[in-house]
Amino acid sequence: MTLFITLYFGPGLFRTILIIAIIYFGIRFLKRYLFPKLIDKGIKNMQQKMREQQQQQQPKRPEGEVTVENQRSNRRNNGQDNGEYVDFEEVD
Repeated sequence: MTLFITLYFGPGLFRTILIIAIIYFGIRFLKRYLFPKLIDKGIKNMQQKMREQQQQQQPKRPEGEVTVENQRSNRRNNGQDNGEYVDFEEVD
């Protein structure tokens, strides 16, 4: 009886364990070697794109030229009443 069970379940069980082991070691390989390389490549690609964007935004100026850029405030009091100021005194 045990010989029948061993012969009947043996190859199927062995194949199942083999498939589970292949999947386990495959995932370990991917996590250890492939994913870090893909992430590094993605980060380097993103850094390169950001550098290109920064270079496009910065105007080209000759060395030594000094410029002063003022940012004007667009806040204007368009007749809006922000309340009334009341002067007060402390009473002892």
